[in-house]
Amino acid sequence: MMVILGHLVGRAGAAVLALALLVAALWLGAAIGETEIPFPVVAKTVANRLFGAGYPLEPLDEGIVWSYRLSRAVVAASCGSALALSGAVLQALLRNPLADPYILGISAGASAGAVSVAILGVGGGLLALPVGAFIGALVALAFVSLLALRAGRGTGTVILAGVAGSQLFHALTSFIITKAASAEQTRGIMFWLLGNLSGVRWPDVHIAVPAVLSGLLVCLWHARALDAFTFGTASAASLGIPVRRTYVLLVATSAMMTAVMVSIVGSIGFVGLVIPHAARMVVGLRHIVLLPVVALIGAVFMIIADIVSRTLIPGQVLPVGVITALVGAPAFALLLARGGSRS
Repeated sequence: MMVILGHLVGRAGAAVLALALLVAALWLGAAIGETEIPFPVVAKTVANRLFGAGYPLEPLDEGIVWSYRLSRAVVAASCGSALALSGAVLQALLRNPLADPYILGISAGASAGAVSVAILGVGGGLLALPVGAFIGALVALAFVSLLALRAGRGTGTVILAGVAGSQLFHALTSFIITKAASAEQTRGIMFWLLGNLSGVRWPDVHIAVPAVLSGLLVCLWHARALDAFTFGTASAASLGIPVRRTYVLLVATSAMMTAVMVSIVGSIGFVGLVIPHAARMVVGLRHIVLLPVVALIGAVFMIIADIVSRTLIPGQVLPVGVITALVGAPAFALLLARGGSRS
């Protein structure tokens, strides 16, 4: 009994610590920027908006915190969690440490789907941007899967097929923009494609947060299956796991999370590649523990990347995808080098 109680207390303490870390990151995201906002002002703004506390604040400071920075930080956290979770799931399912939504072309397909809806009016106005992105992500995933099956089943084949699919859908997106977009649309979309959090507001939070929470719950429900998939589909089947149904559900969940985030902030690379590996070094391979840690590290990483994107060059906001690439590209090269040295 005491062992069980101690285990529950340990989990509760870890959950409280994780929540405190996430709140601290959101607090930093709301306070730090070109105009510095004191930390007490951030807390009082949240208290005024959520609980009607009535603290006297400068309307400009309160507006910056609530209407601009805090919503941006929440979407950044959701995006980081979703992409990191997608990477962790895909790496387990494909048994490939280099798998992530960006490298496998899912992000590129989602971008093509979102641009098709926004510029070409695909769906006749009946398709929302996230739905178009989700369809594009599924089409890209199907293309990559078929190409990989046709070429062979080696672990490197999936990555090569993903690179080919990614280039194809990036080219398709560029063609649509060049052919049908106005000059103003082209400027906005090209900046968005690099990963842009500048335009997000609270309505985007209402889409991003449910998407990542539902995705996390689905992944946690299948944590045991993901543990089994890391040893191969035969091992998963021997444990009584419905392999095909579970595989399709988890891949669709990863595509859904990626598509929703791409439709809001554009294509952001390397988060799904780097964060799962960092989390495994901290907590190991068991997915029931790994997945929440991946979501937390992804959220904090993306908030920090957004802060850097707003403060690195005074008076100018960089696309957040540039910051993640500056971190992720060297990590990707390191993974490739380690993989090559082991072969």
